[in-house]
Amino acid sequence: MEMGEKMNKEALVVCSDKSTGIGITVWDLETGEQLLHIPTCAAAPHGLFCLRNQFIVASQSNRHGSFGGGSIFIWPLNKPQSPLRSYTLEAMGPISCTKGGLYIAGGAPSGNAYLWEVTSGRLLRTWHAHHKSLKCMVFSDDDSLLIFGCTDGIISVWSMISLVDVEDSGSSPSLLYYSSEHRSSITGLVTMSAGARSIFISSSLDGTCKVWELVSGRHLQTLVYPIESITALTFSGFHLISASEDFTFCLWDTINRVVLRRFNNRKGAVTNMVVIKQSSLFPILNHQRVTHQFQVSLLQKYPQPSNPGKGMATFLSFPASHSKPPPTHFHGNNLLDHLISGSEQEEQTPAMLQTKLEKNIDDRLWVTSMTKHVMEISKHLQCRLLDMMQCRLLCNPYELDSSPKKKRHKIQSQNQTPTEQSQ
Repeated sequence: MEMGEKMNKEALVVCSDKSTGIGITVWDLETGEQLLHIPTCAAAPHGLFCLRNQFIVASQSNRHGSFGGGSIFIWPLNKPQSPLRSYTLEAMGPISCTKGGLYIAGGAPSGNAYLWEVTSGRLLRTWHAHHKSLKCMVFSDDDSLLIFGCTDGIISVWSMISLVDVEDSGSSPSLLYYSSEHRSSITGLVTMSAGARSIFISSSLDGTCKVWELVSGRHLQTLVYPIESITALTFSGFHLISASEDFTFCLWDTINRVVLRRFNNRKGAVTNMVVIKQSSLFPILNHQRVTHQFQVSLLQKYPQPSNPGKGMATFLSFPASHSKPPPTHFHGNNLLDHLISGSEQEEQTPAMLQTKLEKNIDDRLWVTSMTKHVMEISKHLQCRLLDMMQCRLLCNPYELDSSPKKKRHKIQSQNQTPTEQSQ
């Protein structure tokens, strides 16, 4: 019973952008106990997220801006291990991932945006999303749209269909729509469902929160709030968690509007917060076997042509069948293929057969996930097309009833003089 309660408990991951010495700290939300500390990390604001409840991903702050390149670190939560370090062409600010963990997007101070495939590490697209710095980003709940918030108050929305089209990666993707209602920098973006309608909320330094309809981009409501020294916000169920410049962060009861618990980071102001399950921190026991461990690859620095036969993709390996911890390193998919093909020529051991079976299962799960993703995007576009057609029919009903012959007669009658019409 006690183990089950721990599995359902939540933990808070916090990080600062000031110094790498502060690192990442994981706190128990109920007791205030420090559960885990990861050193040498300083993530940019909105540059921290949890991938599939298994990995912590952070874009490392760069004091020199976009120059000199940047880096994205990936840590496994359930096993002490050095991070997977991916080096990017320029420093990354905000980063985000799709709900299923298939794609990672990143934004740079230059206004450039990047999109990677997680399992292969392939850089699918790089494009100039805005002429100002990108401050925050979020994917829609169905992963069909990618939303950016910029320093000049602009919000831009992009279709994932055009972004993941690798055959058209050389051209610039088409912008779905944008908004310039905010008068200052965007500080946060949140997507949610309100009944049958999908919406997103934006916050800004102009002191307002605005509610938008996700599909059409229509502005629904504006909320005004006093500007305070809040450095980060996140939710945990019905509780709100806010971080301040005084190195503290508070757990709020949103119904009674009281502080339930106050934490002191002591090392610096918190600029990133992510809520995770405490079960993610439990180490894998030696007698347990992970059959569907998600593969995380090194993210490519430059876009490369697709060549699955010769491509090299690295992933975090967590074998649980060893009696002692394996060495800290990363393996390649082509090495796994080589071992499998070599075992087919020789006598296949049960371990080789199990490895081959697990690889086939992972491939099938990936194909199934991608198929569902494409079907969801297709339904989304069909609904939008039907809405546009219905709107057009309601706005111009008379045009459908007028035949070409009647239109021609109407034009001729307009061109005739009054004398000719009387005759």
